[in-house]
Amino acid sequence: MTDRSVSVEIPEVAGVLSASDVLASAHTIAEVQRSDGMIPWFEGGHCDPWNHVEAAMALSVCGLDAEAEAALDWVANSQLADGSWFNYYLRQGVKDARLDTNVCAYVATGVFHRFQVTGELDDLSRYWSTVEAAIDFVLRWQRPDGSILWSVNASGRSETYALLTGSSSIYHALRCAVAIAERLGKERPDWELAAGRLGHAVAHHARSFAPKNEYAMDWYYPVLAGALPDQAAQHRIVSAWDRFVIEGFGVRCVSSQEWVTAAETAECVIALDALGLDQAAHKLFVAAQGLRLADGSYWTGMVYPEEITFPAAERTTYTAAAIVLAADALSGATPASGLFRGEGLPAPLDLPESSCSWGTGDCSARRRQL
Repeated sequence: MTDRSVSVEIPEVAGVLSASDVLASAHTIAEVQRSDGMIPWFEGGHCDPWNHVEAAMALSVCGLDAEAEAALDWVANSQLADGSWFNYYLRQGVKDARLDTNVCAYVATGVFHRFQVTGELDDLSRYWSTVEAAIDFVLRWQRPDGSILWSVNASGRSETYALLTGSSSIYHALRCAVAIAERLGKERPDWELAAGRLGHAVAHHARSFAPKNEYAMDWYYPVLAGALPDQAAQHRIVSAWDRFVIEGFGVRCVSSQEWVTAAETAECVIALDALGLDQAAHKLFVAAQGLRLADGSYWTGMVYPEEITFPAAERTTYTAAAIVLAADALSGATPASGLFRGEGLPAPLDLPESSCSWGTGDCSARRRQL
């Protein structure tokens, strides 16, 4: 571990959360972190590398540098030989040996976010081999239509379908990976092409993905990941707002249930911020505070109008992390606050319709619908 201190401005959202409030939330993450750097969902719970990386990002935002570095070191040290990670880890051993492509790709987002906070190229060099191996693993599962199969099971067999949320997140991670390569003077044009093909599929070809329309993440993640043109992104948000948002309480995890989750609410705030919908983003962020506890942690979810926590009495590190990242996006406090607005990322490839595997006619029709 390097001996250094990173000075950051702690985010605050005026009238909602002070800087000390946001820092308290980051400390609730650090308190659960194990001595080896791993950040489980909660004390005694399992860890998945995607949410672990998100937690590390929140620690960086709040200047908890040693903890953030230890978290990224855990990721690098636990990477498998093929560049992947298991889905769920326990204090001792593995809970789920599935290899989720989105989980594996997210390390690139975390490493580039770290660089944006610190400004240190050493942060990119240190984790370059980890990022390179992870992205190369993920792209083995890209299909001809640009989408990426969502996982490989414990027996080594890939699933037969792609997920919109996962592919959207991978798209953003690929852009982060390209940004890392560029700053290190590496050339990975194959990553740029893969990102362009994936972004095209997310933006224009819903049939590439398994239908999960009832989940909020499928609603806002193509927007959060920056895969849609602004007009299409705003239409997507507005058209399904009433399905997923309970005014004054937050975002339903599933459209058919009155179950609000703070993490989905915070991520939707970041998506709204990326679109410049500042008033709606602020209002939704306020609503998320209904799940805040006195120590700065957050209930994972709440069922309304009964106000019953679900899962029962569960407080998760990834939920606190999502809130911290949303506060940073709204406040612009750190140099990484605009990551999900695409700041610092290379412009995505604009693939011509002639390269679309669905065929020019289908792609053109889809563009007219948007």
